Amino acid sequence: MANPFHLPPQVNTALSLLEAAGFEAFLVGGAVRDQLLGLGAGKDWDIATSARPWEIANVFVSSRVIRTGWKHGTVTVLLDGMPLEITTYRTGGPGPAGFAGSLEEDLAHRDFTINAMAYHPRTGLVDLYGGQEDLVCGMVRCVGNPDQRFQEDGLRLLRGLRFAAIFRMQLAPDTAMAIHRNRALLQAVAPERIHSEWTRLLCGPDAEHVLRIFADVAAVSIPELAPMFGFEQHNPHHDKDIWEHTLAVLSAVPPDPVLRWAALFHDIGKPQCFSCSEDGTGHFYGHGTLSAQLADAILTRLRCDTASRTRIVTLVRRHDTPILPEPKPVCRLLNQLGPEGVRQLIELHKADTIGQSILCRDRLEQYRQAEAVLDELLRKKACFSRKDLAIHGKDLTALGLHGKAVGTALQTCLEAVLDGRVSNERNALLAFLLSDPLHFPPSSI
Repeated sequence: MANPFHLPPQVNTALSLLEAAGFEAFLVGGAVRDQLLGLGAGKDWDIATSARPWEIANVFVSSRVIRTGWKHGTVTVLLDGMPLEITTYRTGGPGPAGFAGSLEEDLAHRDFTINAMAYHPRTGLVDLYGGQEDLVCGMVRCVGNPDQRFQEDGLRLLRGLRFAAIFRMQLAPDTAMAIHRNRALLQAVAPERIHSEWTRLLCGPDAEHVLRIFADVAAVSIPELAPMFGFEQHNPHHDKDIWEHTLAVLSAVPPDPVLRWAALFHDIGKPQCFSCSEDGTGHFYGHGTLSAQLADAILTRLRCDTASRTRIVTLVRRHDTPILPEPKPVCRLLNQLGPEGVRQLIELHKADTIGQSILCRDRLEQYRQAEAVLDELLRKKACFSRKDLAIHGKDLTALGLHGKAVGTALQTCLEAVLDGRVSNERNALLAFLLSDPLHFPPSSI
């Protein structure tokens, strides 16, 4: 059988330098797993060694060493531009007290069998817990006692769900039960770590299935999700409860972090907005606005970066606003959201429609037409922002405008172009401005 391992020269160099200094060193964790899965070269290369942090620094004295997690035994070494995380063998405990004496002891405290393998080009694969077999079987299984592994680090609960979602694997029964049983541990995990795991989980191809089974776990880190579970919509346009609809939308959007988060939150405000008409039909007036407010609060709490949070909240707020497949309204959207934002909004609308009952499917054609309009506008380099105007600030200063008046005049031109009141041509725009008494009173001309 061919050797599936193809290590970058920097990894081989690091292993050799540590060994030459008298220490053990092995490639460990996700890099080993991904090589066995045939995923090729990854971004993260982790090495476990018997050397202590200060000894690692001495070995790589001629390279740049970053004390990433010095107190936890981890340093990042930059070799020929590649970052390598090199960590002292650990037992799972904090600080120097958690240093292990051997590779075997280190692997015994790793989270899952598929991550508890080590590799060295000379000695080959070290697999003490059946990780390779679990990869073949598609199983996520804790190393040893699941309760102990999760109590060592509560984030491992979400990591387990993430691996199941990304690799389309099943969670071993004892591991799955332990995740349900220990879900409260997530309350003590740092928000930014929760956000990172959720983002990767949401983008997994099996996220819908995993979140359906582990909804109780999801609600610990994002309790605002819980009211959606089993909430019937009592509306002919919806043949699923709010949570099942949300999961369907989640699966229907591309695996982009912004889109997946927007799909998760797009109806999160519905339970609080529910009302029922006399005929028993359910309505959710104003749920887009409330969903956006909840999404903003949750993402702020989870330390999501501002740019992503802003885009997600905007998509959630607009997800139930109709998109007309006509140049003017699409140009307006381009002005407000930009090309990428408009494409994301259309994708969210399409997915929302797919998640509704069959009565709504005719809307899909409308969104396909909107995409065609968008493509044509971009092909024609349509004007949808100030920088696209055929006139610029220097044209206006030449006419005698200065300071804020220049920006105001350009915005007036843009609004007129977007409304179709004037063409985006230099002479037409100048004539339009000169005829506007707001900018050029008759006495000034």
